[in-house]
Amino acid sequence: MLRSGARLRSQVCTTELMVVRPGPADLELTCGGRAVVPHGESPERIEPLEGLDTGTELGKRYTDASGELEVLVTKAGRGTLGNGKEPLVLKEAKPLPSSD
Repeated sequence: MLRSGARLRSQVCTTELMVVRPGPADLELTCGGRAVVPHGESPERIEPLEGLDTGTELGKRYTDASGELEVLVTKAGRGTLGNGKEPLVLKEAKPLPSSD
């Protein structure tokens, strides 16, 4: 189970992230189709699954389709973040109100 503030890293690339909102309990957070590991663990450095290597962007937030999960990328890499094999989407910034 994920918790807010948890720092995680990818097993397939240099991607590191922090959980902003943990999402549903049955969530399987992955990068490159492989499970992410806690930041302190040494990753195995295995290859990403085909099609799940589109990369992550530094400083961007990613979310699942329901919007319940939100993660912040603290170090970019070539793996695709996902819930299992379903890729997460880049979260768009909310427009600010007019200052007129």
